[in-house]
Amino acid sequence: MSKSIGQILAIMRKDLISESRTRDVAVSVLVFALLVIVVFSFAFEPGAEVTKMFTNPQLEQIKLLVAPGVLWVSIVFAGVLSFNRSFAQEKEKGCLDALKLCPIDKEVIYMGKMLGSLVFLLIVEIIIFPLFSVLFNVSLLDPAIVLIAVLATIGFVCVGILFSALSVYTKAREILLPILFFPIVTPLIIAAVRGTGSILQGGSFGSISNWLGIMVAFDVIFIIVSLFIFEYAIEE
Repeated sequence: MSKSIGQILAIMRKDLISESRTRDVAVSVLVFALLVIVVFSFAFEPGAEVTKMFTNPQLEQIKLLVAPGVLWVSIVFAGVLSFNRSFAQEKEKGCLDALKLCPIDKEVIYMGKMLGSLVFLLIVEIIIFPLFSVLFNVSLLDPAIVLIAVLATIGFVCVGILFSALSVYTKAREILLPILFFPIVTPLIIAAVRGTGSILQGGSFGSISNWLGIMVAFDVIFIIVSLFIFEYAIEE
C-alpha cells in the first residue's frame, strides 16, 4: 500500500514539475479563465435603460443569480483545456508508452494523473476567485463555497482524466473530449451552481446539503468506475 502511494505521488510530482518548467498549459488555462470572467462581467453590466427599470438592490440580486453560472462555466471550460493536454503531452514526448511499460498498476497511473490535475486546477481557482469576487462584488471566502469548489473540482478531474485517456489516441481528441465530458458532468455543474448560488444569497450550510450529497455521490461513483475501466481506456 505504501509503495503504491509513493508511486502515485511520484507521478503527480512529475506532472507538476513538468508543468512548472514549461507553463504552457498553466498560462493558457489561466488566461482563458480570466478572460471568460472579465467578458461576462462586462456583458452583464447593466446599461442606462436597465438601471432605470430596477433599483440597486434588485440589480445586485440579478447579478447574484448570474454569478455562480459564470464562475463554474469559466472553471469547467478552463479544466477542459488542461485535460486535453494531460495525456497528449505524454503521448507526444513518448512518456505515455514508458508509463504503460512500468511495472505498476494502471490504477496508480490514473490516481497520479488525477491528483496532479486536481492540484493544478485548485491553484487556478485560488487565483481566479479573488478577481471574480472583485468584478462581481461577491465574497467567495465562505467554508461552504470552498467545500463546493473542492468537491466539484474532484468530480471534474476524475471524469476529465478518464476521457482524456480515452481520446488521446484519436485524431480529433480536442473535439471528442468535450463531447464526452460535458454530458457526464452536467449534474455536477448544476449542483455546484445551485449550491454556490444558495450560499451567495445568504443560505445556510444546511440549505445546500442535498447539493453536497449529489457531488459526493458523483465523486465516489466516478472515481470507482474510472479505476475499473482506466486500464482499458489507456490502451490503443
